[in-house]
Amino acid sequence: MTDEVMDSTPDTLDASASIGSLIDQMETVIRGKRSQIEMVITCLLAGGHILMEDNPGTGKTVMARTLAQCISGGSEDGHVLFKRIQFTPDLLPMDLIGTHIFDDRTKEFLFRKGPLFCNVLLADEINRASPKVQSALLEAMAEHQITVGDVTLPLEKMFFTIATQNPIEMEGTYPLPAAQLDRFYMKIHFGYVDEDTELNIYREYLNIARNLIELRQVLSMRDILALQAEAGSVFVHEEIVKGVSNIVRATRTHPDISLGASTRSGIAFLKCLRAYALVRGRTFVIEDDVRDITRHVLEHRLVFRNKEGKLKALESIIVKETERLAKLKLYGR
Repeated sequence: MTDEVMDSTPDTLDASASIGSLIDQMETVIRGKRSQIEMVITCLLAGGHILMEDNPGTGKTVMARTLAQCISGGSEDGHVLFKRIQFTPDLLPMDLIGTHIFDDRTKEFLFRKGPLFCNVLLADEINRASPKVQSALLEAMAEHQITVGDVTLPLEKMFFTIATQNPIEMEGTYPLPAAQLDRFYMKIHFGYVDEDTELNIYREYLNIARNLIELRQVLSMRDILALQAEAGSVFVHEEIVKGVSNIVRATRTHPDISLGASTRSGIAFLKCLRAYALVRGRTFVIEDDVRDITRHVLEHRLVFRNKEGKLKALESIIVKETERLAKLKLYGR
């Protein structure tokens, strides 16, 4: 880690430069996925959690490992602790939360913490475990705490879950409960890279693997917390707040949507807008930000009446509201 990063404080941290360095470092491993990298960092700075869906082998797990290594390491504030859980059909809730073990020396049961007690959690192939295990994450993701018996244990101040899932049509997968889907601030589809990028990956795969091992820490936990605080102070024009409300409410009345977005969805939407603006190097939210992230924030929270409606319903709502905002010429643009 550079001296510049180590010496940064919440008062002196250059948000744009710090985020740019993080993206550049991640792109030494993750090729052709800048948009997805920006969305993951947006979710981190918004204080939420992210779900990545796509077929095996598209780089979802590598994305999570890359981010974790770029913000892991020692500092005066301690380690950013990264844990990975491979979800399988035989996984039990205690494998996530932890369990009590008997200590022969003290003749007492002691609680041994599970992998949920960390800063960055990779929940790999989350939909290969049963809904009972998936729901064990609910309290941790929503309230940053875990209840064991009659004792409630707080999680770390920075707790970020990156979950990956395979398409539900694949054999051996379970759909995530709606309540858990709602805890993910964003859901992104990873997708395949373009032909030129894929050829480059084939030529450079040995160097890419070496880069993953040699990734350096770019930001400390203190820096992440400072950036999260800065994201919370990003300016949102009153008309954009109204636009978020209009979009959320429109999902409840659209004929092709049977279950619309909740108020909690709208709050997550605004947090992500602020964080995305910061990732894009601005201290204020613009109309284009609404267009860029609406689908990632809302689509997984909605229940559509049919597949065809899913493709068109949310898009029609986004177009209508972004056109309204564009006509207002906010900030004199």
